Amino acid sequence: MSRHCELPGLRAKLDNAITYGTLKESAACAKAGLDKSSKSGFTGEAEYFRGQLDILKKNFVSAIGHFDAAIKYNPLDGAAYNDRALCMVELGIIDDAFAYFDKGIKVEPDYATVYHNKGWLLNNIGRHSEAVKYFNKALELEPGRAVTYDNLADALYNLEDRRGALKAYKKVLALLKPGACRAIRKEIAGRVRSIEKGLV
Repeated sequence: MSRHCELPGLRAKLDNAITYGTLKESAACAKAGLDKSSKSGFTGEAEYFRGQLDILKKNFVSAIGHFDAAIKYNPLDGAAYNDRALCMVELGIIDDAFAYFDKGIKVEPDYATVYHNKGWLLNNIGRHSEAVKYFNKALELEPGRAVTYDNLADALYNLEDRRGALKAYKKVLALLKPGACRAIRKEIAGRVRSIEKGLV
């Protein structure tokens, strides 16, 4: 998690809720972060959590304004650059989004999420080999990222590396907590079975 933020626990909880939880859980985490940062006088953090709430409402232009404010208060906040880039992607501003992912990597080179999200964008626009490099970098920094293994598997599958994709999907299943994320686990298990059938 971003080493330059004041409230890393709440940011980590929010990230997990966005990835594996519900919109309601994500909003509750973002509101808790905004409340705590506002009461503590952490203006940059408050702007960051306001940006998160706007993302959840799909107010991407407004969210960018909040992330810009967060960056002004803390130019070393890789997550703010990352999330600004994600808003740009939602608005169809792809080339400039890469520039913000790169800024996030430059200011915080040990922040796994920014590598993951740059890989996600590369994979979505068909640059699968490049995506694999960024997913691997994210996993080098944070080996327990199930979501990154999921995206890595997709990129490898797109590259027709079925065995590599299978290995990555099985890693997702191993990392997901038992009993949690049942829908995701079921979907991944289905992909595993499909790939295994094709390899026979």
